[in-house]
Amino acid sequence: MPSPGQALAQHLAGLTQAPLQQKIGYLITLAALLAVLGGMWMWSKAPEYRVLFSNLSDRDGGAVVAALSQMNVPLRFSEVGGAIMVPAHQLHEVRMKLAAQELPRGGGAGGDGFRVLDNQKFGTSNFVEQVNYQRALESELARSIQTLANVQAARVHLALNRPSVFLRESQKPTASVVLQLSSGRSLDPGQVNAIVNLVSTSVPDLPARNVTVVDQSGTLLSSTGREPSGLDPSQLKYKRELEQDYVKRIESIVSPIVGEGNVRAQVTAEVDFSKVERVDEKYDPNGQAENAAVRSSNVSESVQSGAGAAGGGVPGAASNQPPQPAAAPITAPAGAQSGQASGPQTPAQALNQQKNATTNYELSKNISHTVQQVGTLKRLSLAVVLNNRSVAAEDGTVTSKPLSDEEKQQITQLIKGVVAFDDKRGDAFNLLNAAFTQPAPPEVEETPLWKNPELLSTAKEVGRNFLIAGLALYLVLGVLRPMLKTFAVPPATEPQLLNGPQLEAAEGSERSAATYEANLQAAKQIARQDPKLVANVVRGWVTHDG
Repeated sequence: MPSPGQALAQHLAGLTQAPLQQKIGYLITLAALLAVLGGMWMWSKAPEYRVLFSNLSDRDGGAVVAALSQMNVPLRFSEVGGAIMVPAHQLHEVRMKLAAQELPRGGGAGGDGFRVLDNQKFGTSNFVEQVNYQRALESELARSIQTLANVQAARVHLALNRPSVFLRESQKPTASVVLQLSSGRSLDPGQVNAIVNLVSTSVPDLPARNVTVVDQSGTLLSSTGREPSGLDPSQLKYKRELEQDYVKRIESIVSPIVGEGNVRAQVTAEVDFSKVERVDEKYDPNGQAENAAVRSSNVSESVQSGAGAAGGGVPGAASNQPPQPAAAPITAPAGAQSGQASGPQTPAQALNQQKNATTNYELSKNISHTVQQVGTLKRLSLAVVLNNRSVAAEDGTVTSKPLSDEEKQQITQLIKGVVAFDDKRGDAFNLLNAAFTQPAPPEVEETPLWKNPELLSTAKEVGRNFLIAGLALYLVLGVLRPMLKTFAVPPATEPQLLNGPQLEAAEGSERSAATYEANLQAAKQIARQDPKLVANVVRGWVTHDG
């Protein structure tokens, strides 16, 4: 076997001796082979592109493209959604650099936020200032809402009324929020309520009821703050949490008795969320007078006296006064009763005495101020279902057996105690013991290997490398190597043919396969190089046989 160097030298020698057309065909084939190998190598080294941003406005898209051009980052545009794509290994780095430049700004018109107020010109009218302030506020609110999860884009419209000195003419501002949610995403009531409160607290005098939130499909997400039952979200949440708490209490206290998964409970709670304030003022009777407390006492007494019928007295003005009415003393002197006379008689005198007494007693008063707690439990309705007890027989079979009345009674008392059951409150309780229907276990479908994202990525990379290697090997061994063989120069060896006597001697002995193969190859080579010589040999064989 010739060495690789000798084989290469033979191929080059054969190429130099080949005709011109064959040389040109060889060069064209070699160039095409090199081009195919180079293209496959470049394809294997081509970076994978990922989405940087999508659904950008024309203004933000132009700003992002200009920034990427300055950073010398290659980019592509996707026809679906107008997304801007960059190489995967540069994705996070580019996002951080663009975030440092506050790109994309978002928010549509006035997307620069309050920075639009930095370029105010001297002499700007009050109307233009108000419009710029409103645009800036709308842009800032939209950018804040876009930071929330599941929100891809947002627009905010504010209706700000001009202040008025007349109270009856003043109107509260209103706001409208349009959300573009991510594909397949939605917002729960709590998230919508958060957006409403965010806008309401960011605008002065804007009540939450004046904020309207809709999504890109026109669905109204905000409400008046009341559920169909008349409860606001916080009250409804409290009611559900209270019911779930009772359910957990029941299942946790009964599960150790009947087994895990053998008890189901449902609780309905009626909660009073009304706020009641009551003031009571009561007056009690005084009772006995000697035990009553005196508040105030007032006593007034007057006594008047005058002369008899006979005139007398000191002449003058005092004598001209009209006579005073007669007054009898309350107590008569001793011995004056029953017409008895005592001592010498004196002229009779008229006496007038008046006495008034007023006593005020304290009144017993009781004042109570009662504020009823909001969220008072009015009534409970309990429904509990217990599974039959599983009993294993001696042969290993498992049968279902209902609970006894004593066991159900004990469980009933246990449940009523854990939920503070109250008959006076009107609570209702229902206990049922039945065999649970065991559903068939769901068939867990294993994720096939061809659906595993990580495995798919690895297989794609390995498959691409194997494809490139296979194509290169085919082109080298299947195209280039056969072509080089056609230009190989055979070694200069003189073919030796066997004469007649040697052939006759060989016919009598065992013919060696190697000798036959050598003769066959030599004959083929001589026939290719000198057909005339072969014709003469054949002619000699025919003449000799004749």
